[in-house]
Amino acid sequence: MTTRTTSADANPAPGLIGIAILDDDPDFLTYVEDFLNDEGRYEAQSFTSPAGLFEAAELRRPDIVMLDMKMGEHRGERVLEQLTQRFPGICVIIVTGYPSLEDMRATFKLKVFDYLAKPFSLAQLRQTLANAAEAFHLGRPAHDRLREKLGHKIRMLRAERDWSLKELAAESNLSVSQISSIERGANLPSIESLLAIARAFDKKPSEILGAIDF
Repeated sequence: MTTRTTSADANPAPGLIGIAILDDDPDFLTYVEDFLNDEGRYEAQSFTSPAGLFEAAELRRPDIVMLDMKMGEHRGERVLEQLTQRFPGICVIIVTGYPSLEDMRATFKLKVFDYLAKPFSLAQLRQTLANAAEAFHLGRPAHDRLREKLGHKIRMLRAERDWSLKELAAESNLSVSQISSIERGANLPSIESLLAIARAFDKKPSEILGAIDF
């Protein structure tokens, strides 16, 4: 098995969405990879073996994985299970030439984002990827995504405690407006503010940062 790559496994240019495509059809890989790279919004790498995909993903985690479920000796279900275990929260789009409602239901139970049945149109592919980019906040500057993810995590921690903004403000000695701005993703907390928020939740800052999958 061989691996096709267009970027020597380098990091994508800022703002580009990294896509890994795993399929055992070289013609399909060439077609889709060339199309995506020509779009100007994506940086695609294609793979004909799960080993190649996992090796590259360890060096640079892709934003989206397009996964063929029918690959001869390789079981797509097993690859999907490994992907979700090794890269929690990763966006996976299933691609298969043998669709069935039963397969679709089983697939979505494994927490994939969407399902494309071959043959699909370029318009369908473009829309599915656009939906994924919007849902996962992809293709945006890293600091924007960090603000949103960190703000969302802090909001979820507050909800778990059933605290109001005012109650978290009192526990952290920050203002309500500061916390509201952080939770909305409008601003990143300063080191001092992050420490204060973490203490309020009886956590280390590293625990909060480690939980946002950034």
